[in-house]
Amino acid sequence: MDGSLILFNILNPPVLFFFLGMLAVFLKSDLEIPQPLPKLFSLYLLLAIGFKGGYELSESGFNTQVATTLIAAILMACIVPVYTFFILRVRLDNYNAAAIAAAYGSISAVTFITASSFLEKLHISYGGHMVAALALMESPAIIVGLILVRVFAAKKEEDGEFSWKEVMREAFLNGSVFLLIGSVVVGMLTGEKGWEKLQPFTQGIFYGALTFFLLDMGLVAARRIRELSKTGSFLIGFSVIVPVMNAIVGILIAKLLGFGEGNSLLFAVLCASASYIAVPAAMRMTVPEANPSLYVSMALALTFPFNIVVGIPLYLEIIHKLGV
Repeated sequence: MDGSLILFNILNPPVLFFFLGMLAVFLKSDLEIPQPLPKLFSLYLLLAIGFKGGYELSESGFNTQVATTLIAAILMACIVPVYTFFILRVRLDNYNAAAIAAAYGSISAVTFITASSFLEKLHISYGGHMVAALALMESPAIIVGLILVRVFAAKKEEDGEFSWKEVMREAFLNGSVFLLIGSVVVGMLTGEKGWEKLQPFTQGIFYGALTFFLLDMGLVAARRIRELSKTGSFLIGFSVIVPVMNAIVGILIAKLLGFGEGNSLLFAVLCASASYIAVPAAMRMTVPEANPSLYVSMALALTFPFNIVVGIPLYLEIIHKLGV
């Protein structure tokens, strides 16, 4: 593997600020981001990446390549939770296995955004329809995870706390998915004129917001690392090995479908990332038997930093080796 790619990625200012946040926790600094701000930065990043994707989609149009990409994305979001569930059942009960599987079948928008900024710094182009793939991969994994709970954990129908209506609402109308899809639609409808008006906002301060958000993510991830010591080597290994496996599957699909270099990397990152926001919110509500410290800590404290530091350049190197 080309170590210069890893060094290039690590020396990206937002990534360095992620490590600065982790260092602050390890050194017991009192550094803290006021809580309303991380939420605001998260919403801004979703709006900015969604709007840009919608604009680019309006420029390129909807074609066969776009359709096959979106179908492949949905299929991966459905398949990954199933086979990871059976891997996890070797050591875990059905509830925890299903919750973790759903998290790893879903996506991390911030990992995707970091990968897109990595591509931009390397001057590698990618399609706006990849943002639509990002939006579509969040919900299917939640639904598949809950189906796995129903089938294998034999959850009783009379359980008054379980509501498929609430599950569907959380899967398709949770704030992050709704804003992302809405921003894509607005970008498509307004096209070039809308892009010219919002570009100073959606692009001018984008990296500053991403930097602050990753600083906060570093603080949160470092605090979660302590909880991982209780999970054992199996889940720690899973948090790194399975994302790489999923990325390789994604790269092979990308090669089969004729994706370009940039689109292949983003698709691999989508397949490799794990949700630490939308899926945990849904699982807490619908599968209270699962332990949140497992699926949140694995996704946020291990898989997320692995992907943004090592995973992104590693997947690009694999893409080069396979001649995608």
